[in-house]
Amino acid sequence: MTTGTVPLYLTGHMAPVADEIEAYELPVTGALPPELTGRYLRNGPNPLPGEDPGHWFGGHGMLHGIRLRDGRAEWYRNRWVRTGALAGKRYIHEDGTIDRTAVHANTHVIEHSGRILALVESGFPYEVSGELDTVGPVDFDGKLTTAMTAHPKVDPVTGELHFFGYGVMPPYVTYHRLSADGQLVQSAPIEVPGPTMMHDFAITENHAIFLDLPMTFRPRRGMPFAWDDEYGARLGVMPLARPGEVRWFEIDPCYVFHVGNAHEDPTGRIVLDLARYSRDAIANLWEGISAEPRPAGPGAAAAVTGMSRMSRFTLDPATGTATVAELDERGVEFPTVDDDRVGRPSRYLYAVADSGAGTAIVRFDGQLGTTTAHELGPDVVPGEAVFVPASGADRAEDDGWLVSITTRRDGSASQLLVLDATDVAGEPVAAVTLPRGVPAGFHGSWIPDPAA
Repeated sequence: MTTGTVPLYLTGHMAPVADEIEAYELPVTGALPPELTGRYLRNGPNPLPGEDPGHWFGGHGMLHGIRLRDGRAEWYRNRWVRTGALAGKRYIHEDGTIDRTAVHANTHVIEHSGRILALVESGFPYEVSGELDTVGPVDFDGKLTTAMTAHPKVDPVTGELHFFGYGVMPPYVTYHRLSADGQLVQSAPIEVPGPTMMHDFAITENHAIFLDLPMTFRPRRGMPFAWDDEYGARLGVMPLARPGEVRWFEIDPCYVFHVGNAHEDPTGRIVLDLARYSRDAIANLWEGISAEPRPAGPGAAAAVTGMSRMSRFTLDPATGTATVAELDERGVEFPTVDDDRVGRPSRYLYAVADSGAGTAIVRFDGQLGTTTAHELGPDVVPGEAVFVPASGADRAEDDGWLVSITTRRDGSASQLLVLDATDVAGEPVAAVTLPRGVPAGFHGSWIPDPAA
């Protein structure tokens, strides 16, 4: 959708910023918990001035960081990730070979084994410093020969990082595993029928779950993927002990960008919580974040938070069937979970919602079947809400905080919002006023300072 001659994703709260800045001793409303000592980093697309990438997903990666310590917001800074694409390199050479360093690194930022990695699913990750300076591309000593998903999963018990890469040439999907100390120790191809856009996946204690869904490769400007009525939809369960062996469960056609969590129940079934789009909903989303002129419609409201529904799939290996239940009627995106519960039973999931009339940060209580919302009104757009745990080995699952960068819908101002995860609907614990409007982005991480 466009606004006049300017695409929606270049206007308002989605409009890119033109420069890199830094600011110190940021104003704080309320009181930042002293336990929040570290950095909140968030990634998102930000084309260079004058550029139109053809799709919201296509802008160069820009990191926004806020440093918290001793109840103070010490600094904010933003930096483009200095990738090969930013330097003008071509992703596909004339001979058809791919330069996996010529990517935008615009989707996520994580820390693993002392490295901070900016991620995008089309190529290699880029390492950055704690001050957001680019160190360079990472291929794990030459062992990574595929792209790397922007949604790897850390097993909270083993410390291993599970991930995959997908591409437009066979093998279309490849599973990988990093050791807790950052070594690529395992890779295995996953059989799928074609070049599907596999954005996320899940792990449990003993399995990985792959999402083989009907958004497939179509060469065109912008994002070269589109809905494919002929492709079908299925979920694959792979034992972590037997990489490459996948049992597939057929499901009704849908699309999923983001998984909340998964676990194995006492009967051995796989329970998978995610944000699920219908065919029409994903078409509306694609309309809202495309450069192609289209009439105003649901795509505008769906451009950031989408109209997906929090849903639960249950995969039963005894019967070979998959069932699905919708957990809530509101449109949500960016589901998150306490990282200590990844792959294990979790009572709470968090997400952002946009009804058109107002936005919210929401908490789903899987035990009570209830939803609690921190309402933000129609003029403020929240980013992904990241859970930061309180200290203590015996803490309750929701004992901690949610942090999110919120931006006024006109793009004029932003805050780092801190909510009490035990009382999401209550008054914010704190809000840090940022020195500029931060464009809507994708994903981020809380990176605590190392223990003394």
